[in-house]
Amino acid sequence: MLVLDAGNALFKFPNSTGDANEKPRAELLLKQLDALGTSAMAVGARDLTLGLDFVRSGAKGLKMKLLSANLVDKAGKAVFPSSTVLTAGALKVGVVGVSPEGALPESQGKPALHAVLAEAKRLREKDKVDVVVVLAAVPYDLARRLAQQGEGVDFVVQSHEGRGPGIASKDGLATFIPPGERGRQLARLELSVDGPGAFLDLSTAGQAQTSLKNIEANLARAKERLATTKDGAARKALEETVATFESRRATLQKASKADATGSARTHLLSYSQLGADVPSDPTVQKLVEKLEPPGAGHDGHNH
Repeated sequence: MLVLDAGNALFKFPNSTGDANEKPRAELLLKQLDALGTSAMAVGARDLTLGLDFVRSGAKGLKMKLLSANLVDKAGKAVFPSSTVLTAGALKVGVVGVSPEGALPESQGKPALHAVLAEAKRLREKDKVDVVVVLAAVPYDLARRLAQQGEGVDFVVQSHEGRGPGIASKDGLATFIPPGERGRQLARLELSVDGPGAFLDLSTAGQAQTSLKNIEANLARAKERLATTKDGAARKALEETVATFESRRATLQKASKADATGSARTHLLSYSQLGADVPSDPTVQKLVEKLEPPGAGHDGHNH
């Protein structure tokens, strides 16, 4: 198992509110993300609220790697590693981080697509990774463009606006994943990787089976009506209907067969809701309550 974060985790807003708890809260989040075993995190706008130096100094001594393929400092030098190679069982996973384009506190985001494509290509060719995941701490439209045009990329996990849970959607070349927001959900992406090829979404597997049963029932009814219909025009219409159903059945049979063989690469996205029914860690709870006493009007999601 790999624990990854798509960024925008440290601050509530991209601009400082002057709140005295802003800095200690972000420091606590960094330490706890690391303590949870997070391997890598992208650097987003809501991680740079107190500037680049704060994030750089906060990251020192952490096992968690902060990543950005396109973030440079005022001198034009790369600030963080572009990517990291992680292993999950026998699987080699290349993880790329990407930040918003344009001016950011004490830094600049260079064009994201070019940076991501170059890094994905290098991970495929040099490191021979099996899967490439982009942690995209960028606006929604840019993340979708990365998924559509991301040659060599398998998954784009997006954070920026605080969108909630959703579905995994194939958008061009890569699959687009919403990770949940504000730490209130844990997105779980299960992969089965057996050889090359595109990933198949297992959440649609059951749909193919259900649709196939419906089509077969409709096809049987259409054939029964055709057998008893004498009128030429009606027969022609029914023959066209039967042909359409048969074509659709063949497509669904192929999809169902792919699901059943397990030979394709597959993915399945699900979410764990971290609500009041999931107990907080007592040690972390105490650390949180030092910053935000109970009943002080905060989110209450301390997990």
